[in-house]
Amino acid sequence: MSIRSQLLKGILDGCVLAIIEKEEIYGYELSQKLQQYGLKDISEGTIYPVLLRLQKSQWIVGTMRPSDSGPNRKYYSLTKEGKENLDLIRNEWDLLSSPITKILRGDEDAING
Repeated sequence: MSIRSQLLKGILDGCVLAIIEKEEIYGYELSQKLQQYGLKDISEGTIYPVLLRLQKSQWIVGTMRPSDSGPNRKYYSLTKEGKENLDLIRNEWDLLSSPITKILRGDEDAING
């Protein structure tokens, strides 16, 4: 597994929850949305295990609905627990992302100032 894949796996739950927070969405549409944001490595094969794990954690719920073009689709929406955990993920990301960026960019002013 590449370093990029390992890093992405660690934050993918938060990305998926953030997209579902904005709109109910089905799996293929979710993978397309992530790719539109620039996460080109995310395939449907990556998304469905994440969705299953989030459902088992009761952070999202899936509802089957008819599709205009083919079989029924499962649309996912955020639960109260999912919203609470998304808020926690956002807070943790805010606390981690700035210092990590400074360290990786070699910003010596961050420790000298």
